[in-house]
Amino acid sequence: MALTCTFNRWGTLLAVGCNDGRIVIWDFLTRGIAKIISAHIHPVCSLCWSRDGHKLVSASTDNIVSQWDVLTGDCDQRFRFPSPILKLQYHPRDMDKVLVCPMKSAPVLLTLSDSKHVVLPVDDDSDLNVVAAFDRRGEYIYTGNAKGKILVLNTNTQELVASFRVTTGTSNTTAIKSIEFARKGSCFLINTADRIIRVYDGREILTCGRDGEPEPMQKLQDLVNRTPWKRCCFSGDGEYIVAGSARQHALYIWEKSIGNLVKILHGTRGELLLDVAWHPVRPIIASISSGVVSIWAQNQVENWSAFAPDFKELDENVEYEERESEFDIEDEDKSEPEQTGADAAEDEEVDVTTVDPIAAFCSSDEELEDHKALLYLPIAPEVEDPEENPFGPPPDASVQSGAPEDTLTGGDKKQRQPSSEGGPAKKKARTTTIELQGVPSDEVHPLLGVKGDGKSKKKTAGRPKGSKGSLVTPSYKQHDIGGMD
Repeated sequence: MALTCTFNRWGTLLAVGCNDGRIVIWDFLTRGIAKIISAHIHPVCSLCWSRDGHKLVSASTDNIVSQWDVLTGDCDQRFRFPSPILKLQYHPRDMDKVLVCPMKSAPVLLTLSDSKHVVLPVDDDSDLNVVAAFDRRGEYIYTGNAKGKILVLNTNTQELVASFRVTTGTSNTTAIKSIEFARKGSCFLINTADRIIRVYDGREILTCGRDGEPEPMQKLQDLVNRTPWKRCCFSGDGEYIVAGSARQHALYIWEKSIGNLVKILHGTRGELLLDVAWHPVRPIIASISSGVVSIWAQNQVENWSAFAPDFKELDENVEYEERESEFDIEDEDKSEPEQTGADAAEDEEVDVTTVDPIAAFCSSDEELEDHKALLYLPIAPEVEDPEENPFGPPPDASVQSGAPEDTLTGGDKKQRQPSSEGGPAKKKARTTTIELQGVPSDEVHPLLGVKGDGKSKKKTAGRPKGSKGSLVTPSYKQHDIGGMD
């Protein structure tokens, strides 16, 4: 069963965290499973890709944070926290830093290289229900508490740069549930407990400084049903906002600039939404409910009747007035023209070797793409009956030769196979225990402490006994929607 999902920076891979502790990586172009990592014993509650796509950091409900090498499937290092992890996020530009939000604790900034951590300052020590997020380039960290106070901290020095309080119309405060930044531009949204999504401009926040009173650009809400929001995020270009309902499997899409509701997408009745992710480049949304990943996309209607750009499709015959000499084989009145425009361009050399960078894959301060980025995962073909393979050695070649398994190619493959198939890693990962002062160690993660049928929750949490060889992967279904650009 799927619990959380996230796209890599280019939208080519989708990582899904499951309740049996596995991380399933989908190749989003082929719609197939590219890799399965047996990451944790308990359910995976949060995931985040590194900027170059080579690393993946995950958190499970047993308070463990792990960093994974995506290509090999090996665990680089682990961190053990005293309380459950609500969210974690890589620094957008520095892969060595990870922002962690534990329950009942101030946010923690981890440095992976030396396993050190810094506890971020909070506004009120008695109120430790704090959420945090990096801004688009990681220069600042935005934190919000249950009293509606937003702090903007410098990432390097942890000094307070700006602050403001989110208030309702009656000047009462409301709790901050989440903070999300757009991939493009300086806007960010705040999901609060009063069921209103507020959109702010980050530049205005910094200009107002400490104890400022910035006005939100937009206030988005469901005035009819007063829907609380489980998860909110921006579209890839930052022009749209999608919010998932906490009551049912329904997605609301607004246009950011105007604030009007564009579309409501309804899933299966009776299902509860767990996570929502918008594709970084394309108008595609992934949502999770009842352990199933649903992909929402526009229904493309192919029309092959118009080939040329200026070709017009006519419903009926239209009289056409011929221009002078338009359909003549040779124009007698035509003089020898000079080579201009398209004719002159034919004599120029065309560069067919230089690859222009894709604008959607580059940030506004970058001109070139990251050539070291991991866009796709290599998939080895599976041989159903290895005995009928005429090109490779027989399966018992290592036994017949009597050579040690480590020195043989077949033995090497056997050693590497567990990590690629999601088995135990070859090298022992270093585990660091993070000590946080005054944090209760008996907290239960919200995923496990949901009110309702406790028996079913206990049954789904963790990997079932005797399932070492079996594989439980999240299901997948496609939705077609209309009316989205």
